[in-house]
Amino acid sequence: MELFSSTIAPFPSSPHPHSLMSLKRSSGSGVFLCSRSSGNAQSFKENRMVVSITGATGFIGRRLVQKLLSDNHGVHVLTRSRRNAQLIFPVESFPEVTIAEEQQWGNSIQVSDAVVNLAGMPISTRWSPEIKKEIKQSRINVTAKVVHLINQMNADVRPSVLVSATAIGYYGTSENKVFDEASPSGHDYLSEVCREWEGRALEVDKDVRLVLIRIGVVLGKDGGALAKMIPLFMMFAGGPLGTGNQWFSWIHLDDLVNLICEALTNPSYKGVINGTAPNPVRLSEMCKELGNVMGRPSWLPVPDFALKAVLGEGATLVLDGQKVIPAKAKELGFSFKYPSIRNALKAIISSS
Repeated sequence: MELFSSTIAPFPSSPHPHSLMSLKRSSGSGVFLCSRSSGNAQSFKENRMVVSITGATGFIGRRLVQKLLSDNHGVHVLTRSRRNAQLIFPVESFPEVTIAEEQQWGNSIQVSDAVVNLAGMPISTRWSPEIKKEIKQSRINVTAKVVHLINQMNADVRPSVLVSATAIGYYGTSENKVFDEASPSGHDYLSEVCREWEGRALEVDKDVRLVLIRIGVVLGKDGGALAKMIPLFMMFAGGPLGTGNQWFSWIHLDDLVNLICEALTNPSYKGVINGTAPNPVRLSEMCKELGNVMGRPSWLPVPDFALKAVLGEGATLVLDGQKVIPAKAKELGFSFKYPSIRNALKAIISSS
């Protein structure tokens, strides 16, 4: 789940103008290749995709758009506000991005090879009954709409894959249990949200390959958890948040985007996959490592009330936590660029 969000500047573009209609797969195989940063991938002349994305203007979505464009794919941004989307993806900088308002989603999806569903109101706020309802409905309604649009299309024109975000909140919280993709759902509010969220995605036609990525706390330099945590960390001299004993199941933004890209292009990726790094840590360890890379002491704990004052009940996943292992990603051979919290934080802080 995109646990926290913030406003960031648009990414620099690498224009690759092309005809979106011409990119529709001709073989019907639904198999594509993603270029990799190592530069050893083959040409994209026959392997380009068009990808429609909900939630493209969010913290994760923006980086995903950047990645797909750099890999020479076409992108349709599915939005409810053209104006907001154009502020983030101005046509002068992103001529290869097509912005589609809600009434145009069906047309965009029909000319797409894949759909990524990231939409959802951030949970880092005070949870009034009205906000709780909006948090749930923002995920369920968009997912249901996307699935309905895909299902009503003829099989020869519908996208071959749907990658739909969900969250590790599915498992509930625990200080001693270890969760993988086979673990049962929890019994709290976020578990309920995730079950219903995934339930809508599971209604997609069986001919469409479905990947459900249960996302942990996403770490990146331009937003996400660190944008909320660092000011508190600085204010309270860099100590642990809450007790510090809670598990922190995290993932670097770049690894999450690469996982989504792999899920789009690799037919072996199916069903539930945990979007977390292979080495979850206690929150006290995360804070110690953050203090080290920032050159700050790490001794005075950040009290629960301070975190709750900033995040409201959205602090639950940080204050309670859970240990989530990406068993499926490891089984599939996914290579994490940032498997350790120390290297991930070093990369993020050094690039700030």
